[in-house]
Order: sequence, then structure tokens, then C-alpha cells
Amino acid sequence: MPRANLTESVILEAAATLADGQGFESVTMSAVARAVGVRPASLYEHVRDRDALLDGVHRLALRDLASSITEAVAGRSGRAALRGLADAHRAYAAEHPGAWAALQRPASPVTVRSPEAARVASLTLAVLRGYPVPDEALVHAARLIGATVNGFLALSGSQAFDNRPDAVDESWTAALDALDRALQTWPREGERP
Repeated sequence: MPRANLTESVILEAAATLADGQGFESVTMSAVARAVGVRPASLYEHVRDRDALLDGVHRLALRDLASSITEAVAGRSGRAALRGLADAHRAYAAEHPGAWAALQRPASPVTVRSPEAARVASLTLAVLRGYPVPDEALVHAARLIGATVNGFLALSGSQAFDNRPDAVDESWTAALDALDRALQTWPREGERP
């Protein structure tokens, strides 16, 4: 008989905690069942399979990241909002490495259409509204932000920057300054840089 307080939310929180502590690849139905004190079969009443479990962790990470971004960009625009957005990602990646890894996997169609994904996307677009980026280029600018932030964090996480004495924080600021300049000077439709 399943534990009385076992819910999908409890299972996903346990999976995210497991991912943060032992790595995203450690998230299996058996490992999560052990973490919540039930047999694996009990999980299947709440979560279809491992793919659904990983998708749930992905949406949970999007939810938590959106909350962090909201706080970081509130009342800010332009470079300050961009810095808040990027710093929220960086802090989340440092505090929740397993959940961050969930964000790096391809999103399922359910996750793509989720309110959590929509919230992160709308927050990114809100930051971009502080720049002279034309509406038809917003998706490209959002992808540039994502590529810059995620690329930097992936390289930092793999310790690729550890072989230089230069401060990583200075490189982070330089990358955001360059991104800010690129967004400030985004070409209008038909213009060539």
C-alpha cells in the first residue's frame, strides 16, 4: 500500500533533491522510491515512468528558476534586468546542480507547453523589452541570451576556466557587458551590422 502522503509533488521534490545531491543521472524510479521510503511500484500511481519523472524535475526546475528570476528582475530594466536574469540562472545552477542539469536536457512537448516554461520565456521577453530589439527578432535575442548564459555556466561547471588565474567573476561581467552591447545595438529589419 502506498504511503498516505505520497503525491506527485513529493516525488518530484525528492527526485530534484536526489539530482542535486548525487547528479541528474542518479534519478531513477528505484532511487526516488528509496528516498521517499516506498517501493518503486508505489511511484507508478503518481508518475508514469522515468521519462515522466525527469520531465517533472525539468518543470519543477523551471518553476523555481522563474521565481528566482522574478525576484532578480523586479523593478529593473536594461542592463540591470539582464544582469538580474543572468545572475538568477548562475545562482540556480550553483545551488541546484542536478535540477540545473534537468534544464539542459531537451524539453518534452508537455514541458514546452507548460506554464513553467511559459513563465521563464515571458520573463526573458520582459527583460528584452528594455532593449531596442524589434519584435521579429525577439526569439533570436532570447536565444542569444540563453546561449551566452548556458554556455558560460556549462564551461564554468566543467571547470574549463580553472586553468587561468583570471577571475571568473570578471569574465562573467565582461560576457554580460558584451551581451548588453549586442542587445543595445541590435539591427533593425533590413539593416546590416
